[in-house]
Amino acid sequence: MRNHPNIFRLILLFSLCTFAMNAQSKKQQELEAKRQTILKEIQQINNLIASQKKEERSIITTVEDLNYKVNVRKNLIKVTNDQANLLTREINANQKQISSLRDQLKYLKEDYAAMVVKSYKSKSEQSRVMFLLSSENFKQAYKRLQYIRQYTDYQKEQGEEIRRKTEKLQELNTTLLQQKRDKDKLVEENRLAKQRLEADVKEYEKLMASVRKNMSTYASQIKAKQQEADRIDREIERLIREAIAASNKKAGKSERASRGFALTPEAKALEAKFESNKGKLPWPVRTGVIKVRYGKQRSSIDNTVEINSSGIRIATDKNAKVRAVFNGEVLAVQGTKTGNPWVLIQHGNYITVYKNLSKVYVVKGDRVTTNQDIGEVFTDPSNGECLLWFHIYKDSKFQDPSAWIVR
Repeated sequence: MRNHPNIFRLILLFSLCTFAMNAQSKKQQELEAKRQTILKEIQQINNLIASQKKEERSIITTVEDLNYKVNVRKNLIKVTNDQANLLTREINANQKQISSLRDQLKYLKEDYAAMVVKSYKSKSEQSRVMFLLSSENFKQAYKRLQYIRQYTDYQKEQGEEIRRKTEKLQELNTTLLQQKRDKDKLVEENRLAKQRLEADVKEYEKLMASVRKNMSTYASQIKAKQQEADRIDREIERLIREAIAASNKKAGKSERASRGFALTPEAKALEAKFESNKGKLPWPVRTGVIKVRYGKQRSSIDNTVEINSSGIRIATDKNAKVRAVFNGEVLAVQGTKTGNPWVLIQHGNYITVYKNLSKVYVVKGDRVTTNQDIGEVFTDPSNGECLLWFHIYKDSKFQDPSAWIVR
């Protein structure tokens, strides 16, 4: 039996490659899940656009939708590129594993061949018996018997190892071919995505050329919308502060003693459950895409205008039903002569807010359950747009709703 020191290095290299491949496969699954989510997002925005009559859509809404699609397509191309690059690394790693396995097989087969020759030369039972009888004492005979058994077991192990390595080599070759096909498919999909992106960018630039002729008018409209949103936010904050003060007064606590609501044990348990579901809450509408995210951002119409969104704005279907994202109690149902009604639902010290409704199915004091319909989203007759404004507060402080709803 020959000794090959390099085989141990090859086995170590093979183990490291296997570990790296497992990590890459997990990353590949994550990227594919992300890509499918983006594709679904593109499909949803296309469906929403298709469901709205062209004559109802304003140029601002069309530009915003196109800008949204352009950004999503760019994200899709980036994720697909990441997938293709990762597949390239996986292919290279597989090729290294295949090369390593071939080297291991070569050494194993050489060892095995040498053992077979040696075994053939001394295969007769008479030779083995003579080998044992020629022992000088019982201890030596026992050791020789152990050697014969170990040698026989080693032969079997070598044969089994060759079989395993051969199967692994065949499996890797099959995986390699599939990876190459997957990469070719991703490259082709990216090529088509880039073509669609170019078409969307051209249409966007064409519309923006028209918008720029009356930019001051459009900028004024955007600022007016932001001012109205800020005004409603202040009204909601006032309502929450008054509700907190009222709950503390009822509990006999001073306003300074607590920043939040005076909660019953039941309300505290509800708040704890709400917190434990962060990132797992259902969407407030059954279908939709987030067109405006939380926080400060530049307007897609005029990048000199800053939009400060205290929540998210979800584009959804016409007359879409709005649903509560968690169990709670209706804290307030409000509206103004110039604005559509909104609903506040309390979950302990957390408040979820559903703005821009056309119909409301609940009243103050109602207890609601997760996914219960509480109203319908308003459809703007001037542009056909159907947007739900969704907010989450803790006490009277804003939270990013994207971090709370399921991805």
